[in-house]
Amino acid sequence: MDHSGHGMNMDMDMPPFTLGRGLELSPDPFFLTGCLLALALYGWGVLRLRRRGDAWPIGRTLFFVAGVATVLLAMCTKLNDYGMVMFSVHMVQHMIISMVSPILLLLGAPVTLALRALPVAGRGRKGPREVLLALLHSRYMKVITHPAFTIPLFIASLYALYFTPLFDTLMASRTGHVAMMIHFLATGLVFFWPIMGVDPGPHRPGYVMRMLELFAGMPFHAFFGIALMMASEPMVESYASPPASLGIDALADQHAAGGIAWAFSEVPSVLVLLALLFQWYRSEERQARRKDRAADRDGDKELEAYNAYLASLHSRQG
Repeated sequence: MDHSGHGMNMDMDMPPFTLGRGLELSPDPFFLTGCLLALALYGWGVLRLRRRGDAWPIGRTLFFVAGVATVLLAMCTKLNDYGMVMFSVHMVQHMIISMVSPILLLLGAPVTLALRALPVAGRGRKGPREVLLALLHSRYMKVITHPAFTIPLFIASLYALYFTPLFDTLMASRTGHVAMMIHFLATGLVFFWPIMGVDPGPHRPGYVMRMLELFAGMPFHAFFGIALMMASEPMVESYASPPASLGIDALADQHAAGGIAWAFSEVPSVLVLLALLFQWYRSEERQARRKDRAADRDGDKELEAYNAYLASLHSRQG
């Protein structure tokens, strides 16, 4: 469905934006189907583990459901319709789907769930689980989750898209708009996965490196917002002449979009930092427990050896 065609008659009488209007339901068929499918598959995985008598942390399920809910919020409400004609609303969509949804979805550990729930194929056969494992260990995955790829991609998603004619080309049709949103979501997933994803991945640096990776992308994000806020003319053709019924000024709306991009650049930093610190704490705890278990297993051999050593010294002195 070409949006520019029906846009002329539909967008003309869109009432001014309010949060209430923005949150009315207006499902995008592609994203609605995708979200329902994701929830169904995740639910199937959890049930399969439960039936087998395996536990799956409830927190992970809640994170995943929250992640899907944020995608639905951005793509299946009137925010999606207003986002076609208002830069500020589009920017809210962009920020949610590229920075909030990916973090929540990744904390749901969908890949780990899939690897545990999918049946192991027979010898010499390849089932979905084997394909997934092969993909995780593939060279392709190593490349697309490496910071040398994800950081520039994350930055290019802002500058190369908004400051070139590419954005207007994509906005000219519903399909282009959906493709752009899929790109934002995918970029967010590959950017945050190596940093704070729970799932196994090919590129998994230490915690300090992960924090550095996180902060490497954020200043560019903030600067992008500032560039929009300081511009003295509309920079994106699609939003240069908003429908009169909205009662907005294109430049003021663009400044608002810049403010949103700038403010949002801090949100993932805080979310990811909390997740990272928690994961770090948990891994330290696990190591401590492992050491305790090893000590129990050895019957505290080290301690006995040390006592024997002290006793031998004592007898020598005697």
